[in-house]
Amino acid sequence: MELKENTQREIEVGAADLPLHCPTPDQVKWNSHPRVFLDVTKIGEALCPYCGTRYKLRAGEVIKGHH
Repeated sequence: MELKENTQREIEVGAADLPLHCPTPDQVKWNSHPRVFLDVTKIGEALCPYCGTRYKLRAGEVIKGHH
């Protein structure tokens, strides 16, 4: 897997990405902030308090067992 720079400011996520945290596993870590878990299940999106990246739940995603 090729690691991505932490430059994308809006990322679509799905059920397979939960539990969601920023930075994501496919991002480089050397220039990242501490890991923070984000809840996109309540309103369909979450904003990282460290870097401002907006994570949006992909349209039509079905989340089971996450509250």
